Amino acid sequence: MTPRLLERYKNEIAPKLVQEFNYKNIMETPRLKKIVVNIGAGEAKVDIKYMDVAVAELTAITGQRPLLKRAKKSIAGFKLRQGMPVACSVTLRGTRMWEFLDRLVTLALPSIKDFQGVMRRGFDGRGNYNLGLREQLIFPEISYDKVIRPRGMNVSIVTSARSDEEAYALLRELGIPFSK
Repeated sequence: MTPRLLERYKNEIAPKLVQEFNYKNIMETPRLKKIVVNIGAGEAKVDIKYMDVAVAELTAITGQRPLLKRAKKSIAGFKLRQGMPVACSVTLRGTRMWEFLDRLVTLALPSIKDFQGVMRRGFDGRGNYNLGLREQLIFPEISYDKVIRPRGMNVSIVTSARSDEEAYALLRELGIPFSK
């Protein structure tokens, strides 16, 4: 079954972007390539159960098992040894990517307290957007009782857009609420 946001992209958003940017071919329209969700768990150097909890939460949020990121070198000031797990990340593509973005836009972002919209300055100059979330509790898949500690996450939305203006138009049409 095709995700509803993908159907909307194909039927409404892509033709609208072709008209807005005067593309000669529908294949020129910007589209989503992947979404990368990353959680840093620096406290895992003290107790590994923090990393296990972060992996379980990210699995529940995205529906895909995350990859553990390990320290590349030892840093004595941070009491960090080479090879210790410090973060976990998931790269979403295809159906899972569209479903995650739909849940992020319709359920998670509106549940943030005093939400005014996401900042427009998260673009990197190449058509990709980075969004930082302060806590994982905004997702309905996370049980409030099982959370040891609120932890933030980074959501990177990678598009095929050639400029930030094209990516902004794509993400705006997909429903991401940008602040005024």
